[in-house]
Amino acid sequence: MPLTSIIIPNFNGLGLLRDCVASIRRHTSLPYEIIVVDNGSKDGSVEYCARERLKLISLPGNRGFPAACNFGLQAASGDDLMLLNNDTQATPNWLDHLQRCLHSADDIGIVGPVTNYASGKQQIAEPFTSIADFAARYNNPDPGKWQTTARLVGICLLFRRELIEQIGLLDERFGQGHFEDDDLCYRTRLSGRRLLIAGDVFLFHHGSSSFKKETRTAVQDLLRHNRQLFIDKWGVDPHSFI
Repeated sequence: MPLTSIIIPNFNGLGLLRDCVASIRRHTSLPYEIIVVDNGSKDGSVEYCARERLKLISLPGNRGFPAACNFGLQAASGDDLMLLNNDTQATPNWLDHLQRCLHSADDIGIVGPVTNYASGKQQIAEPFTSIADFAARYNNPDPGKWQTTARLVGICLLFRRELIEQIGLLDERFGQGHFEDDDLCYRTRLSGRRLLIAGDVFLFHHGSSSFKKETRTAVQDLLRHNRQLFIDKWGVDPHSFI
């Protein structure tokens, strides 16, 4: 089986990061490495990564989500690469099912799970109860639940190394983050590859934890700014893909 490099950007998210890493270790049987890219945290995150002997890239300041992802991608050893938010928790057989979906056809570019908190088609319809309950209900292998989509949310993106080698890294013009995942997905589709939602994988997501540290006005300003950056770059509104 291919090695999967799981790249986790982190900024002052020690509690979330600890739970995320623990869930990966508990629920992942396939070969993997964890790469934490820390954006200048002051909450003990770096010390935690050292204690846990995680592969760590420690940046002196907050370079933003896209840049952190790029540092991780360039340090990755795996044939399969995953960008994973630190405010997620893995569930039984999650990587097995995502890999099976990704490698089911040569023209699949990126795959992502369903979740309790996301914009777009990956959001589950019914009210969330518990991680264990939803994992038991969703994490049963079923290609009939795979769905082609125009967009995947960047909480968990799995793709082959060759995709990045062809279309390039995340676009750092998106600064602190937002719409860099839409940009990656759009470039993937322009390359002739498909995006798939693996409906047989549930991943728990706390939701926008890094941006909850910012004021609502600041987040809304960032969203407007980065949406306009996308429109200026491509001539299309990313909201048309939701």
